Amino acid sequence: MAAGTKYAANWCGNYNASVANLENKTAFITGGARHLGRAIALAMARAGARIAFTYHSSSKEASQTLAEIKKISPEAMALKCDVRDGQNIAQTLSAIMEQWSKLDLLVNNAGFYEDVLFPDVTEEQWDNMFATNVRGPFLVSKQCIPAVRAAKGRIINIGSLGGEKPWATHAHYCASKAALHMLTRVMAKSLAPEIAVNCIAPGMLSHEESDPGLNKKFAEMTPMRRTGTTDDVVSAVMYLATAPHFLTGQVLVVDGGLGLR
Repeated sequence: MAAGTKYAANWCGNYNASVANLENKTAFITGGARHLGRAIALAMARAGARIAFTYHSSSKEASQTLAEIKKISPEAMALKCDVRDGQNIAQTLSAIMEQWSKLDLLVNNAGFYEDVLFPDVTEEQWDNMFATNVRGPFLVSKQCIPAVRAAKGRIINIGSLGGEKPWATHAHYCASKAALHMLTRVMAKSLAPEIAVNCIAPGMLSHEESDPGLNKKFAEMTPMRRTGTTDDVVSAVMYLATAPHFLTGQVLVVDGGLGLR
């Protein structure tokens, strides 16, 4: 059995890649209380990493996720943080470094999604979208550079297929994710050779709250004949977390081929 394989069965789907060994690594995931962020935090904990994750308003979910992670490993912490606030981020990072003195992995997962027709997008909605989806990863990454550089670590941004494709009802969301994809590429050039920076861009994902009719529609449009799952995206994140450090500046679209239309 290859190193790290024993952890993989706990999080990988039947069709997904397996091995990811993060023993003795420290991972920082923004927006880790719910949904995809929670799944990433749990997967990295199962792979042996120390986990710090942030939450903003989801305090109940953060407590639940922290309790789940601590069943796997006691080395975990949940920190309330507004990724739009540089001072708040600095305090959060200080707490992580005080606890563990190192940072190997940063996952910029915290994000905002909204469905609004372009003519109806307000200035406030536009600014809030960019503050969360672009300013947030920029500020968090800036603060983490010294620690991740010292560890010769990695930064993984969570983008979207919407950053590659124009969706009529998501103008501000698509524009913000496109900006994050470009920020990924710029960071990769700027922070090399010490830090590898990549991005995962999920397509249509199904979850408990999904509309079955919408899922069916998108599954029929997708070459792989299904919508994506959290496992699909987590598998891709875990790949980038342990891939060759030479791999950098990439936006990996995880959409079952939906973007090929």
